[in-house]
Amino acid sequence: MARKFGGKFSPGNDAGGARAKAPRARVDPAGARANLMFVPAAVVLFTSLSSGALVLAIGAASAAVLALSAWLLRGGLRAEAAYAERKVARRPGIPRKLFSSALAGIGIALAAYPTGGVIAAVLYGAVTTGLHIAAFGIDPMRDKGMEGIDTFQQDRVARTVREAETLLAQMRDAILRARDRRLEERVAEFQATVRTMLRTLEDDPRDLSAARRYTGVYLMGARDATIRFADLYARSQDSEARADYLALLDDLDQNFSAKTQKLLENDQGALDIEIGVLRDRLEREGVHLPPSPTREDP
Repeated sequence: MARKFGGKFSPGNDAGGARAKAPRARVDPAGARANLMFVPAAVVLFTSLSSGALVLAIGAASAAVLALSAWLLRGGLRAEAAYAERKVARRPGIPRKLFSSALAGIGIALAAYPTGGVIAAVLYGAVTTGLHIAAFGIDPMRDKGMEGIDTFQQDRVARTVREAETLLAQMRDAILRARDRRLEERVAEFQATVRTMLRTLEDDPRDLSAARRYTGVYLMGARDATIRFADLYARSQDSEARADYLALLDDLDQNFSAKTQKLLENDQGALDIEIGVLRDRLEREGVHLPPSPTREDP
């Protein structure tokens, strides 16, 4: 039977006991197809260089509008992906994809005007706008899962998430200075754990007060520790400091995971209480319900 060989210095066998959990890859929603939308701007600009001053000016304006359209499309796709991955989300404040479609039509209309006139420009612009909407769709137009949600509390959660993401980005940038691939992977695993807590807070903003210390004080401490360790390790390659840092990440990871689980259990407990109160009220009204199974029941 085949056996897996490994030793002290094999990849993944760190002294800190880091787990082999791999974080889910974060794919940029604005992929190649969005980047390709910058190509028409470049084509229009370069084909206008050999024409007269008026055509060049119109071509430059068209290229600028098309580039702005492509830039808005990238932002709209990212906003749509963030909306889709959350259970509770507001619609994007700016309909970037719709604006991008309109600007794409305007840009192509400007490019077509010098050679085709007004009618051709309008037709080309309208067709471009329609094709753009067909290819990329429109922005989400409704809030999702917002019924009964305190919008003030959700705004607080949104600010907390932004601050936490800033701290996580600073951790990621700092650990790059250590030039150690395993450390980078371990920090990414911890960031995935933190983001699980952040998604839990976004799903139920009422949990913010219970988790505020984790998303603030503890995460700032992790950021500061990462910066100090990365600077030290980049100079000395101290294996003891490396092991201590991995142990710190393990402790933080376990604490954040435990807190996230506690938040979920509290949510389930609050739901059970609300269901119990409702059942009692229905019983008093003469509506007899069958007993509800416990979570231990199959």
